[in-house]
Amino acid sequence: MKNKKPDEIYRIPITDELDLHTFSPREIKSVVTEYISECYKLGIRELKIIHGKGKSVQKSIVHNLLKQNPLVISFQDAPAQFGGWGATIVTLKD
Repeated sequence: MKNKKPDEIYRIPITDELDLHTFSPREIKSVVTEYISECYKLGIRELKIIHGKGKSVQKSIVHNLLKQNPLVISFQDAPAQFGGWGATIVTLKD
């Protein structure tokens, strides 16, 4: 049996857009939660989370996280020109 390597820590720039394509489904919860927290600390009050269209598995995970996050006021599918149902626009508290 091979030894497991510890999870790597990724540092990503905090902007108003988070693309989840490079993350595995098991990483989504921590990435989205921490990203929203950092956006809030930096004064970013609206952001786009790109989860992709596919079978909507990641979208479902993201939406469930957003429903539970006390920093989130609202969220909706992005307009067509910004990803449509493959991305979610999130509004955070002031």
